[in-house]
Amino acid sequence: MARLTGKVVIVTGAAQGIGAAVAELFAQEGATVIAGDVRDVAAQTGITPVALDVSSPADWQRVTEEIIARHGRIDVLVNNAGIVEAYGPIHETDLASWNRVIAVNQTGSFLGIQSVLPTMRQARRGSIVNFSSIWGNVGVPGAAAYNAAKGAVRNMTKNAAVTYAPENIRVNSVHPGLIRTPLVEAQSDAMNQGIIGQTPMGRMGTPLEVAYGCLFLASDESSFVTGSELIIDGGYLAQ
Repeated sequence: MARLTGKVVIVTGAAQGIGAAVAELFAQEGATVIAGDVRDVAAQTGITPVALDVSSPADWQRVTEEIIARHGRIDVLVNNAGIVEAYGPIHETDLASWNRVIAVNQTGSFLGIQSVLPTMRQARRGSIVNFSSIWGNVGVPGAAAYNAAKGAVRNMTKNAAVTYAPENIRVNSVHPGLIRTPLVEAQSDAMNQGIIGQTPMGRMGTPLEVAYGCLFLASDESSFVTGSELIIDGGYLAQ
């Protein structure tokens, strides 16, 4: 229960689902967790809530400046915040919806990386965990904006990994399959059952199962891991 002792961590999208599970697990493992979201986050032992719209440069500047003023550094960033919102194919996706999905999923991750890099580069260490998706690896009918954004996060992760490896800053991506979260539960039963039917393990994953993967990437146990894709999908992409 001490795999992250002494580490200062930002987790985005921490009000519910995977983000909440990551924040809680990291705090249990000894981290000081700053849990950001546009929704209210419950304060818990080891978890400090902050208002954070990941698509806002001003929010990122405020949050990172506050953390560094209080704690002196940022050791880990988990870019988890994400939305699907637009489920249609390209010809049915309006520009406003497209821009919103890109802003949260792709630009939000970019801004997060950019915001923590100065303190990580100064310390010459750090771990960044970006949330892509199985839809960042392969195409799916519909959800064109989400598919595009998560694919971009996948390659942006690799770009950052090779760029900052000489400074001992590791950057990896996590690719969940169908996970039982409020976002997934808001989807149609037909969609969810279709994905479960194509998943060799025959079920949804849990947020905690994804959180344990993030824990490995955030900890010093993964000190020689960068630019990697951790797929947590019950075997979906193995087919």
